[in-house]
Amino acid sequence: HTQAAAGVGGIIKMVMAMRHGVLPKTLHVDRPSTHVDWSAGAVRLLTEAREWAGAPGRPRRAGVSAFGISGTNAHLILEQAPEEATEPRSAAGDVTSAGVCEGVSAAVPWVLSARSAQALREQVLRLRDSVAADLDLPLAGVGHALVTTRSLFEHRQVVIGADRDELLAALAAVAEGDGSGAPGAVSGVAKPAGRTVFVFPGQGAQWAGMGRELRESCPVFARRMRECADALAPYVDWSLFDVLDDAEALERVDVVQPALWAVMVSLAEVWRSYGVRPDAVVG
Repeated sequence: HTQAAAGVGGIIKMVMAMRHGVLPKTLHVDRPSTHVDWSAGAVRLLTEAREWAGAPGRPRRAGVSAFGISGTNAHLILEQAPEEATEPRSAAGDVTSAGVCEGVSAAVPWVLSARSAQALREQVLRLRDSVAADLDLPLAGVGHALVTTRSLFEHRQVVIGADRDELLAALAAVAEGDGSGAPGAVSGVAKPAGRTVFVFPGQGAQWAGMGRELRESCPVFARRMRECADALAPYVDWSLFDVLDDAEALERVDVVQPALWAVMVSLAEVWRSYGVRPDAVVG
């Protein structure tokens, strides 16, 4: 008996079924139980794998039962995560509103980590081979995925490049050496980190046109600024986007304080989209 792990296998199975949209065949069942009236209701035995398309606008759901060795029973209802919109790749290979700001910096960092130096080198080799084999991989998208979808371990390697050739050259140099002296590469072993806090300035840091470039180039920043503008609208008689370009309006305390708040909230969201998640934000 799996004891404390009772039900974990069922959860893993159903999560994978939701992910792939397939209801797997029930294993080790030669014939349906005679204790169940299979002609009544909508219950069916899965004698073969079948597509799990789901109804339009309705997420897939499944129940998982766990039976403990002591006789305790637990039932969990799983629901698929919301579908994420797939963003088109741009000609430059950047990710749009999926989380990476376009055109803000020419250099792209790729961050890798592992539990040991050898495991880190193997990761570098796998990344180099994957990028070399797929010319359509978006460079900024790779960097974004590396810092937002992977666990961060003690042994770290960062390679920086302005284009595919520079990044591949840095990866190759790291793979052939220890990564400490390769051009465009930095390596090290991280120490235990403390908490991360974003501290933004108060009144006096504003200027006419602040945030304009990010609004035009970064969908994450622009989207959060729009949300801030909508939240402020019922309480103010001015437009957030208009006053950001108005030096005279930004001299008014009742304008500059909410405007700075909106910019700070939006900047914090940009950092979060890059995988830097603060424990607190003050400003």
